[in-house]
Amino acid sequence: MMHLGRYALMGGVLSAAGLPLYIHAPKVYADSYGVSLASLGAVLFGLRLLDVVQDPLLGRLASALKHRRGLAIAVAFLVMALGMLGLLGIDPPVAPLSWFALTLTLVFSAFSFLTICFYAQGAARGEAMAHGGHVQLARWRETGALTGVCLAAILPTILSGYAGFAVIFAIACGAATFAMRREWQPLPTSADNDFGTVLKDQIARRLLLVALLNAAPVAVSSTLFLFFVESRLAAPGWEGPLLLVFFLSAAVAAPVWGALAMRHPPRRVLLWGMGLAVASFSLALTLGPGDQWIFAIVCLTSGAALGADLTLLPALFSRRMAQIAPDAAQGFALWSFASKFTLALAAVLIFPLLDLAGFVSGTENTASALTTLSLLYAAAPCVLKLGAMALLATTSLSDHQMEPPR
Repeated sequence: MMHLGRYALMGGVLSAAGLPLYIHAPKVYADSYGVSLASLGAVLFGLRLLDVVQDPLLGRLASALKHRRGLAIAVAFLVMALGMLGLLGIDPPVAPLSWFALTLTLVFSAFSFLTICFYAQGAARGEAMAHGGHVQLARWRETGALTGVCLAAILPTILSGYAGFAVIFAIACGAATFAMRREWQPLPTSADNDFGTVLKDQIARRLLLVALLNAAPVAVSSTLFLFFVESRLAAPGWEGPLLLVFFLSAAVAAPVWGALAMRHPPRRVLLWGMGLAVASFSLALTLGPGDQWIFAIVCLTSGAALGADLTLLPALFSRRMAQIAPDAAQGFALWSFASKFTLALAAVLIFPLLDLAGFVSGTENTASALTTLSLLYAAAPCVLKLGAMALLATTSLSDHQMEPPR
């Protein structure tokens, strides 16, 4: 299992450069440098629009560099580390919004390339393993990823700032580069290994659509988490502990969901997790000032539900890629785009809606502004998650097509 531990380490480093940035970076630049939420949302959306072109190109680049992938990975890790140090480790040397855009571009571009290569290599590794290889690898990888998110969520609080976190992240990038150095073996290719192969396949296309819709609730709730705790619950100072409860719950639950998926049809297990998420956010909709202990229960259960999302969907898609596109880089370029685009869409839609409602971070807000915050944080994810459940439950695919090979 040593090689799976390497996947857990790299998953943790990558996760620390993904979702936590949508939680921390906008609030840092809004509170410390006075950048408006609408402006930050526009930049985040613009960066994800870049991915419309960038992710497919990075998928092709990953395939082209298959014989030099170890060197390409090392360079990408270096770029991501420098971008993080610039974003959170120093004061902006130019206009804060411009610096925010520049450094995030470096971080997200390197993150995209690394994620595509990482999951593509995982597809080949999982296929070469024994029964349930894709689910086994996903359990290690996503547990490591969620552990990385936990650390990224709590370290700024422990260190009383973000500069120390940026330095630790850069060191972790070096550790992951070294640990994974022997894993980057050339992947098999075929003449039909392109985006068309993926998009024409019914199973792959359905999984991409489910992933796109299912990621939206996480994008919405993550984008608004700090604002919800500070303003709706009137519980400043609780953000770090509650984030830790959320992500730690997901990390603990991820291997449990994986074990369940080895005994039951993965689609059914995934639907159980999605239903738990709906119940959790329904409870969050009723909360107000002083309800932080009840919200801790919401964080516990919704975090557990996230563990199912992050473990089972990638495992199912990875299995299909191994069957139809042996070099899965192009397929995971599409997967990466679908996952990240929901975060950007959430930012560009939600922040302007909060501005229109009169919501201002860190100040006293009106009842209508706080109601808007609650509806966006809790009700919108419920609707989106129910849509994803309907899409998955009504698919014509049989469960055995989505299970790991026996």
